[in-house]
Amino acid sequence: MPTDLFRVVRADRGAVLVLPADGLDGEHEPRRVVVDRDGLVAGDDGERVAPTVGDWLRLDETGALTSLAPRTTVLVRDTAGATSRVQALAANIDVVLVVEHLEPEPDLGRIERLLTLAWRSGATPVVVLTKADLVPDPEGMTAEVVAVALAVDVHTVGVPTGRGIDALRALLVPGATLVAVGPSGAGKSTLVNALAGREVMEIGERRADGRGRHTTTHRELVPLAGGAMLIDTPGIRGVGVVADVDALDTTFADVAALADACRFADCHHTGEPGCAIRAALDSGELAERRFDSWRRLAREAAYQARRHDARLRAEERDRWKKVTKEYQRGLRGPGRPRV
Repeated sequence: MPTDLFRVVRADRGAVLVLPADGLDGEHEPRRVVVDRDGLVAGDDGERVAPTVGDWLRLDETGALTSLAPRTTVLVRDTAGATSRVQALAANIDVVLVVEHLEPEPDLGRIERLLTLAWRSGATPVVVLTKADLVPDPEGMTAEVVAVALAVDVHTVGVPTGRGIDALRALLVPGATLVAVGPSGAGKSTLVNALAGREVMEIGERRADGRGRHTTTHRELVPLAGGAMLIDTPGIRGVGVVADVDALDTTFADVAALADACRFADCHHTGEPGCAIRAALDSGELAERRFDSWRRLAREAAYQARRHDARLRAEERDRWKKVTKEYQRGLRGPGRPRV
C-alpha cells in the first residue's frame, strides 16, 4: 500500500504530532507518532535529520513513520556550542513574519539578522512591527525599519486597536504556511491569535514594566479555518547565522553594491584606496551601525561555513575508515587472525 503524507504540527523529544494532508482544517485532532531513538528520520536522499514543525512525513499502513518528504523551504539557525549542526525551526513555509516590537524601541540589528535567515530559507520575509498603540510616533519608527528592510513589506500593527491586522490577513491564502519569529515579548502569540480570529496560543499578562511576558515554549503549527496555517515560535534571544552569501547580499543589498564598486576585489574596507564603502561612510550615505552589522554577520557566516566544511570532511574521513575496515575484514575472512 502507498504511504500517506502527514504534516508535523508539533515536534517533541521522541515523538511528533501530525495531521493528515486532508485534515488541515483546524477540526481534526493530531495523532502522535514515535520517532527513532536518535530523534532522526531519513529523507529521500538518505540523510537523517530531525523532523520539525511543517515537515511532511510518510507513514505506512500501520501508522509507523517511514520517511521525510523533501522540504521546499526551511528556516534554520546555527546551533550553540562546538557542533556545526543547524537547527530547523520550520519547514515548507511560504512567509516568514519577522516580528519586532516598537515598545521598547526596535533593534535594527536583530531585524537584519532575522531577515538574513528568512531570505536564506527560500520563503518570503515580511516585517511586522507590533505595539504601535504604545508609542507616540509609530510612523517615524517604522520609517527607520523600512530603511534597513530592503525589498521587504513592513506592516505596523496594534492588536488592541486592530491597526494593520486586515493587511496581514491578506497573506492568509488557502494552503499558505506562515511562521512568526522574533524576540520574547514581541507579541507573536497575540498576533497569531488576532490573525486566527480566536485564542489559539496562550498569552501571558504584561509585566510591571509594561512589557509582555514570553509564554510560547515550543513551535506549533495552527491550521486555520480558511486553509492557511500559522506557526508560532518561542522567543529568540540570540540566533546564529547559517552561512549563505546570497541571503546576506539580499539583506544588505546597499552594502553589497558598494563593496562591488570598490577598486580592489579583496578590499577590507579599512582604508584601502578606492574603497567605495569607506567613501559612503565618510559622506554619511552609509551608517556606521549598518556597516558594522553587515561586517559582523559576514564574519559569523564565514565562521559557520568553515565549521560546516570541517564537519563534512570529518564525516567523509570516518566513512572511508569504515569502508576500509570492512574491506580488510573481508580479505581476512571469518575467523582469520590479523597479521
